[in-house]
Amino acid sequence: MRMRPAALAALIIATASTAAAQTAPAPFTGRDLSGSYACTGVDGHEGAYTSTVTLEMDRARSHGKRAGYHFKMEVPNYGTYRGVATADGDALAITFAHEDPATQDYGTGIATVGLTKDGKVRFDKFYYEEAYKGGNTGTESCVRN
Repeated sequence: MRMRPAALAALIIATASTAAAQTAPAPFTGRDLSGSYACTGVDGHEGAYTSTVTLEMDRARSHGKRAGYHFKMEVPNYGTYRGVATADGDALAITFAHEDPATQDYGTGIATVGLTKDGKVRFDKFYYEEAYKGGNTGTESCVRN
């Protein structure tokens, strides 16, 4: 069966539109972790510390229960770290780097997201830094303000 060019073009457009609609990502339905967090941590080299973490969701890249975030951590008297985070349900992965590259203070963390007894969002993180002072690990607990 031969199709006229106009009919063939209409069929191609209809098929492409249907395929695009089927592959469009689902809207975000997970827990939005955006906000400011008060954190306490213990660093393998530096010891106990406090910080403020800010997570800002990248809504264009967040779908279903998965989300991408811009990450910023400010540590008093030490500096600012920037990075990205990705959440999948209650799992959160974070990459971060101190704004001064000379410190070689950068790494990756993995965290579990939950709620405090009074219902505030929290995450508990373990991190690894390959280069900082010959290698380092630490833990951090953060509660959303």
